[in-house]
Amino acid sequence: MPTRPDVAAQVRRPLDALNFFLADVRDGLGPYLAIYLLTVQRWDEASIGVVMSIATLAGLLAQTPAGALVDATRAKRALVAGAALVVTIASLVLPWVPSFWPVALSQATAHAAAAILAPAIAAITLGTVGHAAFSHRIGRNESFNHAGNAFAAAAAGISAFIWGPVVVFFLLAAMSVASLFTVFAIPANAINYDRARGLDGDAQVRGAQGKVSEQPSGLSVLITCRPLLIFAACAVLFHFANAAMLPLVGQKLALQDRNSGTSLMSACIVAAQIVMVPMALLVGAKADSWGRKPLFLGGLVILPIRGVLYTLSNDPYWLVAVQLLDGVGAGIYGAIFPIIVADLMRGTGRFNLAQGAVITAQGIGAALSTTVAGFVVVGAGYSAAFLTLAGVAAAGLLLFWFAMPETRDENAVRVDRREC
Repeated sequence: MPTRPDVAAQVRRPLDALNFFLADVRDGLGPYLAIYLLTVQRWDEASIGVVMSIATLAGLLAQTPAGALVDATRAKRALVAGAALVVTIASLVLPWVPSFWPVALSQATAHAAAAILAPAIAAITLGTVGHAAFSHRIGRNESFNHAGNAFAAAAAGISAFIWGPVVVFFLLAAMSVASLFTVFAIPANAINYDRARGLDGDAQVRGAQGKVSEQPSGLSVLITCRPLLIFAACAVLFHFANAAMLPLVGQKLALQDRNSGTSLMSACIVAAQIVMVPMALLVGAKADSWGRKPLFLGGLVILPIRGVLYTLSNDPYWLVAVQLLDGVGAGIYGAIFPIIVADLMRGTGRFNLAQGAVITAQGIGAALSTTVAGFVVVGAGYSAAFLTLAGVAAAGLLLFWFAMPETRDENAVRVDRREC
């Protein structure tokens, strides 16, 4: 059933604001954690990599259950609010317990709670705007998400220059409080809860035996849908290549100038996030007319180029300039990801579970990325780590190019679902 114009108007501004204020909360401390531990607590790169990998592992273990929970519950707004509060509290305690295991535990808790946020926001979006408007609205969601990240990074950079790296903890808390007001501004009755989990809302859905059914598909859809498995493998390789790049750049910047490391990291993030805004809008505007595959390939091809360019100079301005390319790749990936999953899972009722499963897969790549890169830096230096990540990115590009089908055409996707 098409979304009513009055419902679309009711949710437009609250969704904009929610994506803006949750941007900093969704990512937690991110690369700022590496800078804080390196410059303030004097940790070595390998220990930082292990802690970040533990946190990432906790997040990926929670991700698939989080997706299932988002599918199952009608209290999606309360779920978002609760997760945001847990992320904030877990991060705020870190300056007072800076030893290895308390830091690892606090960040593992934060990442596990944050696992709820992305699928919950996508579910609320699909449940309010429907499949027909989903691509456009996801592009708008991601543009506000990146604008929020740019704002938070700029505020962190300016504040950290004056008060030091610890200020990022309090900025995270402020953004979290603002997100609580915006999520409850979305009317509960504006969300179609069947549609929010990938069913067709008021339309009837055909089950595996061809009989009309309103019930979700079995859990086996996650392991029998070949395009979903290919996409998950590409997500693993993308995040293996991408996750460690920004923290490594931050460490290089901090080692050159301890006092300005956080501010320079903020400049990197702001530069990338500014580029991500038009990239997300591009996906929202063109995903239906150009198709999903050309856009995703464009995002993938940036990664190996970026990895090589990081090795050419240690100049802070060069590193920040190269970081602009992250805005292209990550901007496209973040916007196209839920669109492809929604294509593949339409009519199954397992949209959020599938999101969680693929995010779990990409989390494996991210966990491997920070751990492997940290040990490569210790053993062979930063350039060797960047080249290793670039090679992984090239493998992901080739896999998607040759193995992944276009998912825009609903008839083609339905044929592929015979394998599901």
